[in-house]
Amino acid sequence: MERGIVILAKANTRKIKVNSSNHTVYPILVILGICHLLNDTLQAVIPAMFPILEQSHGLTFTQLGFITFALNMVASVMQPVVGLYADKKPVPFALPIGLASSMIGMLGLALAPNFVFILLSVVFIGLGSAIFHPEGSRVAYLAAGSRRGLAQSIYQVGGNSGQALAPVITALVLVPLGQFGAIWFTLIAGLAVLFLIYIAKWYAAQVGPGAPTIKEAKPKKRDQQVSKAIKLALVTLVFIVFARSWYVSSLSSFYAFFAIDRYGLSIAEAQIYIFTFLGMGAVGTFLGGPIADQFGKKNVIVYSFLLATPLALLLPVVGPFVAIPLLGVLGLVITSSFSVSVVYAQELIPGKIGTMSGLIVGLGFGIGAIGSVALGVMIDMIGLGTTMSLMSLLPILGLLAWWLPSDQKVRAWYSG
Repeated sequence: MERGIVILAKANTRKIKVNSSNHTVYPILVILGICHLLNDTLQAVIPAMFPILEQSHGLTFTQLGFITFALNMVASVMQPVVGLYADKKPVPFALPIGLASSMIGMLGLALAPNFVFILLSVVFIGLGSAIFHPEGSRVAYLAAGSRRGLAQSIYQVGGNSGQALAPVITALVLVPLGQFGAIWFTLIAGLAVLFLIYIAKWYAAQVGPGAPTIKEAKPKKRDQQVSKAIKLALVTLVFIVFARSWYVSSLSSFYAFFAIDRYGLSIAEAQIYIFTFLGMGAVGTFLGGPIADQFGKKNVIVYSFLLATPLALLLPVVGPFVAIPLLGVLGLVITSSFSVSVVYAQELIPGKIGTMSGLIVGLGFGIGAIGSVALGVMIDMIGLGTTMSLMSLLPILGLLAWWLPSDQKVRAWYSG
């Protein structure tokens, strides 16, 4: 494998490696994408179990919202913390250790007798995910070479594919086996641990001693205007990711209930709608990276929301047959900016690979978790139909991406 080169910031002793050539290490990226698929499949089991848990434990929509909140707050808000620490001191073998935590959580979820134990199990799953995502993004960066958008897409498409498996999991495993069927996913966690041991060994070689060093990229201008522009762009990006994650969460967690109520479907039949949305979302995630490499990251982010907005507004009012292709196109376009947002943030503040990944993927989704609780409360108070109609307004907020600095401007801040 290619040795990385250390980016050594003079201001501190933090070391970050990047590929020493433009060579993209595809075997590592593919295995990492598979690990991401397995990890996010475990997370996807939780919202997929909502109809099962609602029936077996008599949970309210508010309680289901709190389960989503617990998962996302641990899995997401902890990501910037993990990323910040790893930027200073990478810990490659934290990857398999984190998935071992998820394995314990899946075992607990299968056996949980009540709401409190469900929450505790979800915390263990969330902790494993919090460790995996920023470190996984760092491995993708190390293996990317000159194809950062493509590399991030290969990594992220695994996660979106894992989420897309949730409806299949529900229809084939959880509906016939019930809550205890979740125990089979401890095997998935164990497989992920084995893959991540291999990844961790490669990762350790990239951050080990003996590699050459270069200076970390810094803005050529340290004036107040540039610093304010960077901070404003980062805040805007996090807000946009929040709007997207809250909307996607509203569909993946509660649209099945909407389809059951509105169209008179069974639990298994409703999963076709969710699978269509999440499956096409995985395709959009993969395509977004190489498109951004060609046409620019800001352009992909802007047009992702611009195209998604009218589709989202139509979704609550169309019939059952139109809803399926509409969900497919909506999933394709709104997730096309998923991996692109991470790469944009990493280039906006170079040298903080794990921190930016944790901030965008983690904190953005963590804030969205707060929305999940509000969403459950809203459904209990005003009903499914009204709530889903209100949620369709969220993609409009993503149009704030128009005011993000262009890719050329970001590069100009760090050139010269």
